[in-house]
Amino acid sequence: MKRLISVFVVLFIVTISSDAFAQSKIKLGHLDFAKMYSLMPGLDSVKTIFEDYNKSIQEQYAAMQTELENKFMDYQANVGSMSEIIRQTKEAEINDLKGRLDAFEQQAAQDLQDKELELTSPIIEEAKKAVEEVARENGYTYVFNSTEGLLLYAEPSDDITELVKAKLGIQDE
Repeated sequence: MKRLISVFVVLFIVTISSDAFAQSKIKLGHLDFAKMYSLMPGLDSVKTIFEDYNKSIQEQYAAMQTELENKFMDYQANVGSMSEIIRQTKEAEINDLKGRLDAFEQQAAQDLQDKELELTSPIIEEAKKAVEEVARENGYTYVFNSTEGLLLYAEPSDDITELVKAKLGIQDE
């Protein structure tokens, strides 16, 4: 009788510990998010919109720079024949235009950064959502971005790039 109770106790402990082990099993996956992003549908139109926006800013900057150069060349050519008040006015005008050009350049850099974020955020969010869905559907505990180099060591894991591409309807070309 004691033997039978001992066997049941051992079986009970083994059953509980195997359930606990099975529940704590971690499944790891990885993908190259940058590569995935580069394959996203709609990215071509985002690039086109951004390039057009960038071109319009560059054209405005070039026009302002040409105006500054023309005013400076006119100033240099005529400085000898200018009265003091005209010379001071021209110098102030050139300095003001140079200041506006510098301010435009700084604001343009910020505007380009903001525009890129505005255009790419929906695509990045769509890719992240697909990764989350694939992870949940396939039981992955963690999915790592293999391009970031954040892990120094990890046991081999599953590359889920193909699953995410299928979820997004992306086909290799």
